[in-house]
Amino acid sequence: MQLTKTIFNAVKLVLLASLVTPAIAAETWPARPVHVIVPYPAGGGVDFVTRLISRELSKKTGQSFIVENRSGASGAIGAQAVAQSVPDGYTVLIASPAEVLVGQIAGQRTPYNPQTDLVPVSLVGETPLAIVVNPATPANSLSELIALARKNPTLLSYGSPGIGSSMQFAGESLNLIAHISILHVPFKGAAPCIADLLGNQIPMAIVGMPPVISQHKTGKLKILAVTSDHRSSALPDVPTVAELPGFSGYRFTNWMGMYVPKGTPQPIVTKLAKLVGAVVRQSGTRKQLLDQGVEPVGDSPVEFVQFLQSERNRYEAVEKKVHIKID
Repeated sequence: MQLTKTIFNAVKLVLLASLVTPAIAAETWPARPVHVIVPYPAGGGVDFVTRLISRELSKKTGQSFIVENRSGASGAIGAQAVAQSVPDGYTVLIASPAEVLVGQIAGQRTPYNPQTDLVPVSLVGETPLAIVVNPATPANSLSELIALARKNPTLLSYGSPGIGSSMQFAGESLNLIAHISILHVPFKGAAPCIADLLGNQIPMAIVGMPPVISQHKTGKLKILAVTSDHRSSALPDVPTVAELPGFSGYRFTNWMGMYVPKGTPQPIVTKLAKLVGAVVRQSGTRKQLLDQGVEPVGDSPVEFVQFLQSERNRYEAVEKKVHIKID
């Protein structure tokens, strides 16, 4: 009887410890530097947002948030690194749709399952995509670009940050609706894609807005349209694709979401989400994001999950029509 009581008390202590330990971990977190993985090269839109947010998180917590670029396989290499890391809150991922949602819809095979191996923390921000051309490309509007593609079906190609990216979905939907066939040229991230566009190695690209706004303003590139359902406050004179006759309802955005590996204590997830929300709502940070065409969000884990489900529904509907597949 005494042995049974002793075992019962021991079990109670273990259960209590399991409840208390995560809370204590959240109180002391972060106690050392946090590694923030960007699954794309430096210089792209996701990288810009990550570095800005990481700087502010470092100031707010007193611990370094160290940005690491681990690119490749349309973002899957960086996402895999986080999915397989220790779930202690010290390795986080800033992801785009490609490696955590769209790639899976397009049939990408990865060693991780984004729906079960990664935990959504917060939607950091959302930005329109930019349909952008080199100044040498003889089109000053989206309608002129479409007319050029119809007149010379093999003349144009468009670059994107990778196969199965939201940018490719946007490009193939443009082809479908406009009855054209602009060739897709995938790159390993936005930075090399934009570099080739600036060098006129490709005539056109579809990328996130942040890395091309300055080139548009200086005339080095021409943004013909944005893919959101409303004009961007950063470039109010640039029309949306949806404004073109026949394109009503056309909408694609790139977003940046924070994830942690499965098993990360929930109190840490909650604390991290609140920190992200506080940072993106700071007036200085908010202005920097808006100036680059990024709309700050900083929502809760529950709200982010709801957003992801709506995005999944949207992309699955598009995939059935355009059949984008990652080999």
